Amino acid sequence: MRQPMIQLTPAEFQEWTQSDHPFTLVDVREDWERDAFNIGGLHIPLGDLIGRKNELPTEKDIVLYCEKGIRSQIAAQRLEGFGFARLFNLVGGMKGWRS
Repeated sequence: MRQPMIQLTPAEFQEWTQSDHPFTLVDVREDWERDAFNIGGLHIPLGDLIGRKNELPTEKDIVLYCEKGIRSQIAAQRLEGFGFARLFNLVGGMKGWRS
C-alpha cells in the first residue's frame, strides 16, 4: 500500500540533513529561481518532471521543494500517479527554509 505524500517542515528537513536518513532532494523550480538560491539536489523543473521521472529512485524517500511549497506539492501528486510512494513536500519551500 502506498503512503500518501507527507508534509516535511523545514526543521524536520534540517534534522534529516544532519542525520544518516537516506533521501533524494528534488528542486522543481525554474532555472532562474534555482540560480538565485537553492539548497542543492536534483534540478527537475515541474514541467519536465514526468518526462524525467526515471531519474528518481523508488527505493528511498524523495523530498520535493519549490519556492513556496505549492509546485512541489503538485509534483508529488503527479508522481503518486506513477506509483511513487515515498514522497515528502518541503512545507513553505525556499521561503519557509529561509525564515
